[in-house]
Amino acid sequence: MAETATRRKRGGGRAGAAARRGPAVIEQMPFSPPVNRDRPVEPLTEEGIAAIHDGAMRILEEIGIAFLNEEALEILREAGCAIDGNIVRMDRDFVMEMVARAPSQFTLTPRNPAHTITVGGDTMLFGNVSSPPNYWDMEIGRKVPGTREKCADLLKLTQYFNCIHFAGGYPVEPVDIHASVRHLDVLYDKLTLTDKVMHAYSLGKERVEDVMEMVRIAGGLSEEEFRATPRMYTNINSTSPLKHDQPMIDGCLRLIRRGQAVAVTPFTLAGAMAPVTMAGAVAQSLAEALSAIALFQYVQPGCPCIIGTFTSNVDMKSGAPAFGTPEYMRATQMTGQMARYYGLPLRSSGVCAANVPDGQAMWETSNSLWAAVQSGTHMVYHAAGWLEGGLIASPEKFIMDCEVLQQIQRYMQPEIWATGPEEIAVDAIRSVGTEGHFFGIEHTQQRYSTAFYQPFLSDWRNFEGWEAAGGIWTPERAHLLYKSILDSFEAPPMDPAIREELADFVARRKAEGGAPTDF
Repeated sequence: MAETATRRKRGGGRAGAAARRGPAVIEQMPFSPPVNRDRPVEPLTEEGIAAIHDGAMRILEEIGIAFLNEEALEILREAGCAIDGNIVRMDRDFVMEMVARAPSQFTLTPRNPAHTITVGGDTMLFGNVSSPPNYWDMEIGRKVPGTREKCADLLKLTQYFNCIHFAGGYPVEPVDIHASVRHLDVLYDKLTLTDKVMHAYSLGKERVEDVMEMVRIAGGLSEEEFRATPRMYTNINSTSPLKHDQPMIDGCLRLIRRGQAVAVTPFTLAGAMAPVTMAGAVAQSLAEALSAIALFQYVQPGCPCIIGTFTSNVDMKSGAPAFGTPEYMRATQMTGQMARYYGLPLRSSGVCAANVPDGQAMWETSNSLWAAVQSGTHMVYHAAGWLEGGLIASPEKFIMDCEVLQQIQRYMQPEIWATGPEEIAVDAIRSVGTEGHFFGIEHTQQRYSTAFYQPFLSDWRNFEGWEAAGGIWTPERAHLLYKSILDSFEAPPMDPAIREELADFVARRKAEGGAPTDF
């Protein structure tokens, strides 16, 4: 590995130069969100479901949730909830009546209708890494603060890879842009470099209103057209334990009143911000999420809402968050059962605690992603590019993750388990008998090019072949591919008049001061 690390510092040597001269566009699967046909893994018995539901309802009825948003308190008071200061106690019948109003499935339509996605049903959606403050790649070789340039590079990967279905938050926080105008510059980049579904951070009314207006402009939409169907969404986190803050609730209220979607995802770390037991952590997470969803359904009946799970555990030796653990997997599966009980679409994440794109990063992320499959998750946040528990975004990790996402997409294709006469292939088996092989027979020749998953990153040569080709380790291959993608990237088309209107909006809002930074 030391030799590989040395070669990395000089840019990959002859093998690296050859890779950069090769074709820039990889063969990848089409933009086609996978349909999860597997039966979900359901660790909870009927009694277990009832027990966790009762625990969540008791939290809401007996302990309550702090709402630090005055408007929300007034609305919930009007709805008949018990208010004591900023603590809201909700009757379970009220909660369940409100939650029943939420749709179990809805669509999100971006500026490119070909990238419309369905949230709910059997569909799985994968999104890019969102919100790390730091960036790491093999060329830099160390953790550095995020910049607009690196954010844009990761947005290009978001657009390029067909297995990424929506553009989540900033793939890395561009700290070189002042916080008051950061959302304007990054959303301009997002809307011009990608044409996939957009996300808005709920961090003050100006940011939310600006993003909605920019999405409307980019789509060439009237206000009525923007409101007619969900075009974008926000994701908020409760402040565990048992608290919703001012700006996030405010942002959601603004979005649902204009017909847009919200995801409510408590960030509950068992042993720190939630009970050390996974059942207790899941019950608390549900209480936090359902309290906000009940509020939104009271205000805007039928508004599209997603319930999120971000329940994992901490390392009890250090207090550091851990991801992709057995406990994380079970909590995700348990929350999937509860989401089906409530009839709500589910969001989970593809996450890890590893610091670099190494073996630990991939086994923890694979655990997280397959837990999403097993739980019946509909929207997978942070599916590509996440490191250090969400503190680092990495393009190499992004590309390595996309290999896994494509494998999941292939795994979901029903032709793999088709059982017709051509698939059972008795005639082909008869033609080979006990003496021959299947390489050259017509049945194989008709299917060989599409029969099996073809990787764009994995190297399936034997050791000698791999070594003769330069002995390039997986993260280095991902780095070279990342550079090739950037070299060949072409932004999706946008009408020049719309681009100009978008730029004018950004310039005007910057001149007005953007958004306050003391939200």
